[in-house]
Amino acid sequence: MTNSARGRTAPLDLDQVRACMKAPGTMLPAAAYLSDDVLAFEREVILSGGWVCAGRSADLGPRSRMAVAVGDDSVLLVRDEHGTLRGFYNVCRHRGHELLPCGSRATGRLIACPYHNWVYDLKGALHRLPRDHGDAYDTTGLGLVPAVVEEWHGFVFVNASGDAPPLREYLAGLEEIVAPYEMERLVVAATHEYDLAANWKLAVENYHECYHCPAIHPELCRVSPPDSGDNYPPTGLWAGGSMTLVDGADTMSMTGASGGTYLRGIVGSLRRKVEYIQLFPNLLISMHPDYVMTHVLEPVAAGRTKVTCQWLFPPEAAGTDPSYAVDFWDVTNRQDWEACEGVQRGVASRGYVPGPLAPEEEVTYQWIAWVGAAYLTGRLPAVERNEDVRRQ
Repeated sequence: MTNSARGRTAPLDLDQVRACMKAPGTMLPAAAYLSDDVLAFEREVILSGGWVCAGRSADLGPRSRMAVAVGDDSVLLVRDEHGTLRGFYNVCRHRGHELLPCGSRATGRLIACPYHNWVYDLKGALHRLPRDHGDAYDTTGLGLVPAVVEEWHGFVFVNASGDAPPLREYLAGLEEIVAPYEMERLVVAATHEYDLAANWKLAVENYHECYHCPAIHPELCRVSPPDSGDNYPPTGLWAGGSMTLVDGADTMSMTGASGGTYLRGIVGSLRRKVEYIQLFPNLLISMHPDYVMTHVLEPVAAGRTKVTCQWLFPPEAAGTDPSYAVDFWDVTNRQDWEACEGVQRGVASRGYVPGPLAPEEEVTYQWIAWVGAAYLTGRLPAVERNEDVRRQ
């Protein structure tokens, strides 16, 4: 990463940014959702600078690798024969060719550049050259350049800039909430990919509030009251809260009935809750008593986002038809995407003048304030612990 944007401000009217950050807050300036220049800034500062979710740990078996886009860079994730995960920038040390096209996978005990066939081992060391170069030059120190990666509860995270806080600090305060769901042992039962014609931040803003639920989510409101639950005070670079199920409902489905089995760590009052958590910047985790749903957001352009949605079930539910969860959330997702796309069209209007956020939108305000802080400083936002951030 060049760090050319680090420490600089975003290409926006900064007075407008500061204004939207004043409580109760408003949406960001229109250009934040419309400008590819702003998205380029976000790729470098927010996405490359943060811990980006690159998929599930189970996607990488022994002696396998995959190339992923992370902000403004590309990283090669490699798992060796002993199960150790490593990350390398996806570039050959010879002439800079990518080692693997982004989005693709490969297996084998060696990594060969497709251009001149320089070969590396799974620890990133230069293994051999295509022919004997004799003493033409010194090949020591020509291994692949490491990138910072970590695994957390069955997910792979990459920090392309290499200077984010350790993940345990970045997600301070979250462990107690997620631990009972044992996501590291869950298995992907279904995957949907959505092409959202809206800015990626609008999907996050929508996720963080249920103020809109009575208007567009009748199915959701039948099984979970939109004014239920609490939001969590910020303790790390994550945000969210919980909602409760109506009496007689076991989970989020069209009927409220579960077609699976409770997660083994979910007992007592947790069986009445659904947790909605965002890991800054691009992972949304919705934890139910019997399954977990995730959304990974990948900005494609200022007005377009790839959304990968997965449903994770415990091994005990093997053979379960996941459609009771998938169908419910596919309907709800599409309702949300339609709303986000309507906002995207609205912010492009000359008449776009955002009004104040409602009390129920305080976590949306928290997210907007974080993004605004990054716009103003060119760095990840600092987390200020605020015990007063609660659902009204």
